Amino acid sequence: MKSGPSIIGECCENLRTHRLPLRLLLFSALLTLTSCSVIETSFSAIKTGYRVVKKTVKGTIWVVRGTYQFTKATTKLAYQIGKFTFEVVRAPLEYPLMRDDIEAIDGLPVKEAIRLGRVKSAPYTVKGRHYVPMTLARAQTYEETGLASWYGEETRRQPGGHMTANGELFNPRALTAAHKYLPLPIHVQVTNLENGKSIIVRVNDRGPFPSDHNPDSGKRIIDLSRGAAEQLGFAEQGVAKVRVETIQLEEA
Repeated sequence: MKSGPSIIGECCENLRTHRLPLRLLLFSALLTLTSCSVIETSFSAIKTGYRVVKKTVKGTIWVVRGTYQFTKATTKLAYQIGKFTFEVVRAPLEYPLMRDDIEAIDGLPVKEAIRLGRVKSAPYTVKGRHYVPMTLARAQTYEETGLASWYGEETRRQPGGHMTANGELFNPRALTAAHKYLPLPIHVQVTNLENGKSIIVRVNDRGPFPSDHNPDSGKRIIDLSRGAAEQLGFAEQGVAKVRVETIQLEEA
């Protein structure tokens, strides 16, 4: 553990360099000085308000409890971000894609790219059009306002399961989303600007893309699951104007 003078020196340096609020610097020093058990209690207390520290970076920092990234040995994940619970399952490779019009990812057949883990920010092709996702660094400051829609409810009436573009099992009741350019997976906060409701979703699929019967559908900025659309209050109307912004995560 660093000594008190060292911490104070770092705080002063941060103040000169970044002009952070003094209360934030003191809070950071206090967390460093306290024991592990006290830090856990502090996170628990802050967690009741869900947001930890606002605007220390572009987007909001949220406490996450549990593991939210797959490893080679895992096939299921369960974790919480604030009041939102996420249960993620790796889909069998033989399951059909939610977006079966994705032709290639990173220059490979889609299932091969998923098997090799070459999806996160890899370029991909849909109906002959080439899409290039943003880098993870660029995604950290992403914020956009536009139309949201929802998709995938029909999978509940079909046998078997369906796979998202990064190999996860699609669940229309879960809090997930599809995005054309964000890395997969990533978490974003979506706010319905028509009623003020806001949720966090795990982006794990690609889309929305222009459809043959509605070319303007490709102008929508995000496609949500039915469960996410219900929580945002626009499942019946089908589309809503939303703000989408990437959030930062901290382990509790």
